[in-house]
Amino acid sequence: MILTYGSQRDYDALAGKDTGEGAGEETGRPGSSAADVAAIGEFLMKFTADLAASGELVDAQGLSAPVLARRVQLRDGAQVVTDGPFAETEEVLAGYWIVECAGIDRATEIAARLNQCPGPVPATGTIIRAIEGSADDFEA
Repeated sequence: MILTYGSQRDYDALAGKDTGEGAGEETGRPGSSAADVAAIGEFLMKFTADLAASGELVDAQGLSAPVLARRVQLRDGAQVVTDGPFAETEEVLAGYWIVECAGIDRATEIAARLNQCPGPVPATGTIIRAIEGSADDFEA
């Protein structure tokens, strides 16, 4: 599984909102232009189409902005529901690709291609994780 991350600020910039610099924030971003968003979309469509054409794509999904998230926690025996975004969270899962490929080296090659995508670059980079029970080539 190949995981990409983003922040609410990234989602806002992609929606064309100027994120500016606020108190304690090191980096603000101008809102993305329609051309910027189109370039990202084109890159991701080609990336995903290439995986489908190679037979390696199992599934891929982008996730909605953190502002649309909801957290359910158990506190002192009671369910507590909090609507996003969550102030303590800097980056969240933005999307994923499930691939069936030759092993960790091929998964790494695939993930590295995502770093060429125009647009915001997540501080966490792109993460590769095996799905439980399918990690034959992912031995630690």
